[in-house]
Parts: sequence; C-alpha cells; structure tokens
Amino acid sequence: MLRRSPQTDLRAGPREREKVFRYRYVLGLSAAILAVAAPSASAGTQLNIVPHGQAQPGVSWLSEPGILPAQTQAEMYNRLTPLFRDVGPALTPSANGTGYFKSAALVPADDPSLITDLTVSGTANGNAVTARIRRDAYGVPHIYSSTDAGVIFGAGYVTAQDRSLLLSQARTNGVASLIDMPGVSGINLVLGLYDYQPTEKVKRDAARLQEKALNDAGAEGRQVLTDIDTYLAGINKWYGENQPTAKKFERIDIFAFNGIKAQFLGQGGGEEISNAVFLDAARRQLGNSTGNNVYQDMRGRYDPETATTTDAKFDYQTSVSVSNPKGLVRIKDGTFKNSYIKLPGASASSSAIRPPGPGRREASNIVIAGGSKTNTGKPLMVGGPQIGYNYPGLTLEMDLQGPSIRVRGATSAPFPGYMLIGRASNYAWSLTSAGNDIIDTYAETLCGGSKYKYTYKGKCQKMTKVDGGTISKGGQSVKVRFYTTVHGPVVGYAKSGSKTVALSQRRSSYGRETTDLLFNQQMTYGRVKSAADFVKAAQKTPQTFNSFYASDKEIAFYTSGRFPMRPKGVNPDLPVDGRGKYEWTGYQAKDKQPHVINPSSGYIVNWNNKPAKDFPAGDERWSEQSLQRTQLLENELARQQTQTLTSLLSASNAGATQDVRVALLWPTLKKVLDKVQPPSALATQAVQQLDEWYAQGSSRVDSDQNGVIDSPGAAIIDATWVGMANAAMCGRLGKLCNNLANRSGGDDRFDAPPGGQYGGWHQYMWKDLRKALGEKVSGAYKVSYCGKGNVNTCAGDLWKAFQSGVETLSNQQGSNPAAWRKSEQPEQIKFSPVSLFTMNYTNRPSGIHQVMDFSD
Repeated sequence: MLRRSPQTDLRAGPREREKVFRYRYVLGLSAAILAVAAPSASAGTQLNIVPHGQAQPGVSWLSEPGILPAQTQAEMYNRLTPLFRDVGPALTPSANGTGYFKSAALVPADDPSLITDLTVSGTANGNAVTARIRRDAYGVPHIYSSTDAGVIFGAGYVTAQDRSLLLSQARTNGVASLIDMPGVSGINLVLGLYDYQPTEKVKRDAARLQEKALNDAGAEGRQVLTDIDTYLAGINKWYGENQPTAKKFERIDIFAFNGIKAQFLGQGGGEEISNAVFLDAARRQLGNSTGNNVYQDMRGRYDPETATTTDAKFDYQTSVSVSNPKGLVRIKDGTFKNSYIKLPGASASSSAIRPPGPGRREASNIVIAGGSKTNTGKPLMVGGPQIGYNYPGLTLEMDLQGPSIRVRGATSAPFPGYMLIGRASNYAWSLTSAGNDIIDTYAETLCGGSKYKYTYKGKCQKMTKVDGGTISKGGQSVKVRFYTTVHGPVVGYAKSGSKTVALSQRRSSYGRETTDLLFNQQMTYGRVKSAADFVKAAQKTPQTFNSFYASDKEIAFYTSGRFPMRPKGVNPDLPVDGRGKYEWTGYQAKDKQPHVINPSSGYIVNWNNKPAKDFPAGDERWSEQSLQRTQLLENELARQQTQTLTSLLSASNAGATQDVRVALLWPTLKKVLDKVQPPSALATQAVQQLDEWYAQGSSRVDSDQNGVIDSPGAAIIDATWVGMANAAMCGRLGKLCNNLANRSGGDDRFDAPPGGQYGGWHQYMWKDLRKALGEKVSGAYKVSYCGKGNVNTCAGDLWKAFQSGVETLSNQQGSNPAAWRKSEQPEQIKFSPVSLFTMNYTNRPSGIHQVMDFSD
C-alpha cells in the first residue's frame, strides 16, 4: 500500500540549487560520460549490484586478463549513494565498472562479454554430469549444461571455488544453529572465526531430522535431497582438485548451512524473558495498573497506525491480555541467570538475557509498482536483502541455464544450485526478513529437588543432557553441554514468586530448516507461471520471510512461516506454564497468512515492517509502531503520479540516507516546540537549520566526499537527540527509562547509522506528542509521557534538552549553527571479516540490489 505521511512534505526547498545539489549533478553527469560505451537503458532493463562482489581473497580466476578488481562492485554501489534522488545516469548498465549497476541479463554461452571458459565433469547420483562455466568481467559465473543436474553440479563447483573459505568455516559451525545451542548463533561462530566440532551423535540426529522433513514433503522434498547430492558432487569435485586432503562435504554440511541462514534471517520471537523482565520492572516501579499500561504502550503488539504492506486484514491472535493472560508465569526482574554456552576467550555475563552476536538483520527493502502506476504499463521492481557487509560475501551471483533452469541472481552455500533471490525470463523475486513469532518460551516447574528435573503432564521427568562437542578459538576450547525439555533447550533459570523455574524455548521450524529449499526449488526450476503460483511456492517454507514477486504482468507478496496456534487467552509475548496445559494446538492456515496479488493500490512496499492490518508484531519487534522507515519510500514515491524505473530507484536511494527522525518526526516535534518561546537565539538558529534540512530531504549524505555530512542538521539532531528523547519519556517513566533504553542490549533511543534506523523513541514520541497536541491519534497510548500530557510543560522540557545539546555544539564548533558539521567517518561502512573497501553510509540492500523491468 502507498500512503503519504499527512504531516510530511519532502518536496525540495529553495536551497536545492546550493552546493550539495550541484555536486550531485556533477557526479551524475560525469558518470553518464564514463558510461557512454555501454548499451543504454531501454524497455526491459534488468540490472543488479552485489557490493561484496564475486571473489574471495586468493581466488585464482581473479588474475585472469579482463577480470575487474574484487572491490569493483563495492565502488559502483558506493558511487550511487551521493546522488540522492538524481539517479538517472544509474540506469545505464556498466560493462567496465565505471557506472552504478551491471547488467543482470541471462547471457548466451557464446556472448562476447564472457571471458573465461571452463568445462567440468563428474558423477552425481550414479550419472555422468557436465557443466560449462564462463565468467564475465565482474567474475560472475554463467553456468550451462544440457541437463539440470549438470547445472546444479556446476553450481556446486563454483560455490566451492568462490566461497571455499566460507564453506570450510561454516560446515560445522552451522550445526549450532540446527540444535538451537543456548546463547550461540551459527553466524556468530562463522564471523567470529570460531571452530565448533559437534559430536557424531549430534550430527547424526540433526541430519536425521532434516532428511525426515524433506522425505515427508513428498516428491519435491526427495528431489531436494537428490539435488543436494548433485551439488555436493560439484563441491567435492573442486575440493578434490584443489584441496585433496579436505574432508569430503556431506549432507549434514548443507543442512548446517541452512541452519545458519534460518537462524540469522528466517526466524522471529523468543523474547518472552526480556519482555517479562521489563513488565515486572514496570509493575514494581509504577504500580501494577500503570505498569501494565506502560508495557502495552512500549511493546506495541498491535498499533493501528503502523505502516503495513497491505491494508487487507489478517487476524492472528492479535488481542491478548497483559494483566491476566492464561498460563502466564511472571519472571522477577534481576533474577534471570542464563545457561548460555560461554565462547572461548569471550567475556559474558550470566545475567545477560540476550546472547552476544550480530543479531538478525532488519534492513531489507522492496519497492514494486504495478502496471497501473507505471509509464510502461508493466510492473517495475527495485529491492533486495540486507545481510550485512561481509567479505567474502555470504551471497554470490550465478547465471544458471539448463533444460528447466533459467535464472540469475544471488545464491548462497545453503542452496543446492537453487536461486535465493533473482530473476527468471519474465519475472523477479526478492525477500525481506519478517521476524514473526515462531519461538515461544516455557517456564518449567522444577521437581525432585533438582534443577534438571521438571513436571510435564503430571510426571516429574529428567531433562535430556546434550553433550554437543567443543568450540575452539585461539588455543582455547570449551565443552558444549546443555539440557533440553520437551519444548527445547533450557536457556536459563529465574524466580517466579519465591520459586525457581527453568526457561526453555520451542521453535516451530526446528528440524525443518532445509525444507525452506522447497520454495527456491519452485523458483529455480521455472515452475512459477503466475502470481498465484508464486504464493503457493512461498507457502512451502516454515521460515518467516516476506516474499515478493514482479513479472511482466503481475505483482504479489506473501508472508511465510509456520505460525503456532496457542490456546485461547495465552499471551505469546510472555513465558507460559510448561506443565502441558498450554501447548500449541496447531498452525495457522497458509491461506490465512498475509498476502496480496495485484493490490488495488498498485504498490507493494516493504522495509521489514508489519505485513498487514490486524497482524501482530513479533514479540522481539517493539519497533513495529507508528513511524516506519517504509514511509520514507512511500513519501518518495508520492512525489510522482506515474512511476518509472528511475523514480523507484530514486526512492530507494533517497530513503537509504534520510534521517528518519527528521524526515518523519520533525514536523510534529516542531509543533510542540512552537508552543513556548525558544530559550535562546542559538536554539532558534539551530531549529532553522533543521527546518531547512527537512525541506531538502533530511539526507545524511556526504555528496562532495569531504568527510562531513553536508547538512548541519545531522550534527544538530545527533547532539540533541538523547536529551530530547529522555525529556519526552523519562519524566513519566522514572528509573524505568533506563530499562527501556537498554532493553535490547544497545541504546534503543535510536538505531543510529551505521545501523538501519529500524527503531527508536521517535516512534513513541510521535504518538505521544500528537496526543499532547490534542490531535486525533488512533490507538493512543494509555499513559501520557512528555510533560505528563501537558503540552507546554513538554515543550519546555524539550527546549531545555535541545538548548543543552546546541550549547555543546557551540562550544565545540563555534556559535554559527550553519557551520556545524558531523563527521561522516563514524558511520561509514566497512567490510568484515576481511577488509575490502570503505563506503559512505547507506541503508540499501547488500546481498543483491535488483532493478527490474520486464517490459517488451
């Protein structure tokens, strides 16, 4: 759905002809000149960019004549950022790395753009297989075979060739994800360069569950297993030629890769302990009634004002009680002690609720316009996944062509010759993480005088002890030992009243991680012929993703996941009694999950926001409230009545550097400030700078590449934000303000760049300040926060905080706010674990960024 925030007007102000915009014009003109040798963009343009590129350090083909340097795509990706809205030259595909995007065409085997030529042969599943692998200037492999098995075999060979470092590092570390090792994520082990060696029993048990799930899926599931074996033959072919002493890769390794992907990107929920601790603190500090209300306000399980991808309603256990839900086991704040595996050499607190690690990514986005809204009369799509900036990259690009297979895009180690995100002959697809609630926490009643015995369905039984192997790094090792109940691993213990309870977690996709490939199999083998086919394909995964589709005729999206149905009256955001009375009763019907085909609005826009009306935010997502980043994209699209590929890319690129606090909150914040006199001339001048920045689009871009953000507004909002956020919220919350600010383990007042600006207190402030102003607020908070509801008191508190911030800036940079600047360096993007290239801040897709038009 496309809506324009009623208080927001992002039309350019009179200063657009100043220095910053002249630089954008010059940058765009220079790029157009550089790219003249390339074919110009036309109807049917398909482009992409993969910023981490195709290579890994030391890969042999990188030295072939005509192959561009490894950082080329990172440089192209970075080149787009300072253009802000002026992205017209970017739609010219670049063949030599001097532009912004490369062609994403399905290339014939004899195309003159292809440089290298390699034929590989082997045996898979008792049959001979052969693949021809050709690379273009970017190193992208184009894989051809007369059989589909040959294509998959070739994909395995290329995956080993281009990501052997990742394969070797992840093959056993991923087992940690499959077994839900307490406190340890597979991606953290990989990026932290740990070495987890699971026991043979752990690997056998994990493999058995994955194979059973695939066999239970019928012929398509059995084909996944066959394709895995073919893919493994290709991987082992490369290793046999280049690292002959390496242990052969097996099915469990592919299952492990799928475990990492599922845990990192495809699950949500599991925050019941954190939620319960905050609720208890709120009740203790503010009283039970007010504490319950504050918890509900801040949690935002269902905010009717939040931006959704569709206006269609999909009710899923939306209304739940906080004061007295069925089966609730309250957790006393300050009593939780975790049972996390402590990584070698890492400092860890036994009271930490959240384990260390990179967390899941919430920065993928998509903009799709249906034919009724475009200049071509055909759908247009711009978007992709945000999975961090890693080198070697977690994804790699391939062009796969066989009898049934004709796709190009981003794939990864978990996918056996299947495409993760990409394009086929006349359609493209993409994903964003949905974070929906597929993990619940159960409070186990201890019995038998032991912390390792619990009551289930009237019987006192022993927990299962898991001897999981060892984790090593830097000469240090730790043994992996933990306990499980019927629900899952025990993650810790806490007090409920005067009694200690064990806390275990159940995940609905456990043991089914690799069945996600059933979706990708449909996309890769060309079985999707329509939007309806796409929705049916997306229904096959148990993981929680938003999946998007645009063809030459239709557009669609579907929110997937194996969503548990809980007994009526249970609040799934909080720990529930694990004695057996409150078990899941089934799973939400697939056709009842959020989806839309060819919406009447003509648009599908998503930035990890809530998919649909009446659909609750996952219990970890306290930021699915009013003011969502997706509104930046919607506001940019609203600048044009008819969309072009340029306008879609412009929306994506502009939204990627806008400061959401100013672009969306500032008009309301300014209304409150205007209720009383400014405290000083300095404060007045600083506000004028924010007004101008807002009018210009609120971008944090450094367009002239001089090391500082162009507008003084960035320095002003950063210097005043924490003080204003505290002034708005803490007068009412008191000591609970610290609990709220540190709830997720970071500073929740704002997910500041280089973070993704996914959440922050600007969301709370927008809803609360409008209430204080007397404006209509749908789903208004039960408690008034800023000034305890008095708008003049609120304005005074905000001005005091604002004045303090600008005085600090004045002392540091002089008394002229127009001259204040914020260094761009702290929010620059750096690749890890190996350095590749340093980029300016942007909040764009990183796994692959696609620009797609399938016009004739």
